Amino acid sequence: MHEHIERVLVTYGTANGSTPQIAGAIADVLNKAGLRAEPRLARFVASVEPYDAVVLGSGLYAGHWHRYVRRFVRRHRRALSERPLWLFSSGPLDDSASRGDIPPTPSVRRIADQLHAREHVTFGGCLKENAQSRGARMLVRSGKGGDFRDFPAIEQWAEHVADEILLASWQRPDRRR
Repeated sequence: MHEHIERVLVTYGTANGSTPQIAGAIADVLNKAGLRAEPRLARFVASVEPYDAVVLGSGLYAGHWHRYVRRFVRRHRRALSERPLWLFSSGPLDDSASRGDIPPTPSVRRIADQLHAREHVTFGGCLKENAQSRGARMLVRSGKGGDFRDFPAIEQWAEHVADEILLASWQRPDRRR
């Protein structure tokens, strides 16, 4: 293992509380790989400057990321575009994300393109009885709720991200200390 430990921000937005568990699983895998990963709500991140790389994600709401994540992107656009960046969405309330790649929604694709993100992945979502919005509770009552997060797939993707970060850190002659 090399002496320089990369700091990675794993930041996210959530409305119903299931995305933090995805971000936590990603951070756990990155930490086990020897990185210093910190999961944080995008709403409370004041600066991206202390971090060498960023993993950014959100639940999808009518095809868009959470408003706090969109605000985070606007506030930190320059810093995000200067670092290795990976994106994830959480959303489908079925097993479609486990059956194959789901492309980002058009609004998320624009963010990925603007920030030169290395990759985007969509994971299954989770919507349970305790959903906060009236619309979400109605979805659950209509039988469209459930937990479709695939944690082995999330961890596998996080291992891939860790490998890329570690490989890039070895190849960078100007590694920050």
